[in-house]
Amino acid sequence: MFLLVSLCVCALLLRGDAQDRASLWRGNDRSGRCHYSFTVPSPVEASCPQTADPEVEGLKARLSLLEVLVSQLSGGDSQPQRAPQGAAGTRAQAELQEARNWAVGERNLLQGEKERLEKELEGLQRRMDEMRRETEKLRNRPCPPQTPAVPPSPPLQDRSLIRPAGSSAMSHLMNRPIRQGDGSSLRDSAWEYGALGFQELKSEVTEVPAPHGNEDNTGCGELVSVGEPVTHRKADNIAGKYGIWMQDPEAVSPYGPSMVWRIDTVGAEIRQLFGYEDTEQLSKGFPSKVLLLPELVESTGATLYRGSLYYQRRRSRTLIRYDLASESIAARRDLPHAGFHGQFPYSWGGYTDIDLSVDEKGLWAVYSTSKAKGAIVISQLDPDSLEVKKSWETNIRKTSVANSFVICGKLYTLASYTARETVINYMYDTETSQGKAVSIPFRNKYGYNSMVDYNVAQRKLFAWDNFHIMSYDLRLGRQQAN
Repeated sequence: MFLLVSLCVCALLLRGDAQDRASLWRGNDRSGRCHYSFTVPSPVEASCPQTADPEVEGLKARLSLLEVLVSQLSGGDSQPQRAPQGAAGTRAQAELQEARNWAVGERNLLQGEKERLEKELEGLQRRMDEMRRETEKLRNRPCPPQTPAVPPSPPLQDRSLIRPAGSSAMSHLMNRPIRQGDGSSLRDSAWEYGALGFQELKSEVTEVPAPHGNEDNTGCGELVSVGEPVTHRKADNIAGKYGIWMQDPEAVSPYGPSMVWRIDTVGAEIRQLFGYEDTEQLSKGFPSKVLLLPELVESTGATLYRGSLYYQRRRSRTLIRYDLASESIAARRDLPHAGFHGQFPYSWGGYTDIDLSVDEKGLWAVYSTSKAKGAIVISQLDPDSLEVKKSWETNIRKTSVANSFVICGKLYTLASYTARETVINYMYDTETSQGKAVSIPFRNKYGYNSMVDYNVAQRKLFAWDNFHIMSYDLRLGRQQAN
């Protein structure tokens, strides 16, 4: 008895110190009886921090998460009734919150996509309804008669075209595409993939001038308009950035009137003259003749006339007439007082001090002198001896214009060589010795036009625009009676 009392007293005395450290357990023994036990850690064990069983803590965390999930699915409070304890519970709760946020975001995106698709579907349905109504209208509309659409076409072309006497309208239209020098036989690179019949018809129609009471494309009046540029070929390499292409209006044997000539003028040794049987061979790039000139060529001012090539010798004011048949120099002469090699060039440069050209009245030289103070001087030359027959001094500065050409004894100047849409801004008539400002639209298709010259054989402008060989149709006014 005394021992039992002593144990109770000791337990009461130590209760305050050991109540946090003792553990009470209840369970059934093997016989099924209830058995109570408690343990008190020793001083050594009590010095260590007491930790719960990890498995038990994990189980508690899972149970807490399950309670939260069941509560959310059943529509209850989004917050758990009993938050999990410990680090594992906090981590699990954070993961659950992140997954919930992701699910909400996906749901919002899907909802927005659904609304967008519904709007598109409504728009497509409206368009289908409109197309259906339009189809019904077209089906109910009677078809217009088609028989009168074809016959008026021949009379329109018959009134517009100017035919030689004694020829019929149909024979003239059949012969135009194959006539030598006609632009309708030239192919534009932009039409390579079209039907051939359409190309010929398009070329034929664009060539026909609009009827006008005081205009005549066969006369020698003032320039009225310049057509759209037609591309015949692009140069193969950098030597062809600038160049000249020409056709002799009065060709002599052994070369025929269809022969076309070309010179690439980029480089220090410019002396090759390439000949082509016609413009089609030029567009294909197959020369039939290559001549090596005895003197170097200066710039883009050369021209052809009566079986000879006329050009300026490099770094001089000397003009040379090179006979194509004998392949030799037939004449040479200095152009008196003419500037050369960059003294009075066109605005684009290129040592274009002396520009030779041919028109209905013969051979011309366009240049300037120190006496003229940079103003353009026009001289008509003797085609055999290269002597100056007569000269005219204008009041327009040569370096202020991009290029020039002569038609029917009238000089025309181009305002810009780079502007895609520019104008022919000045005309000087050698017959009246009077000049005036004009404004005729002109297009630099490729933005760097280094050569513009009049071709008498085809009555077109030939040009060299940034590697491209070009031509332009012209329309001239009726020549005024004296």
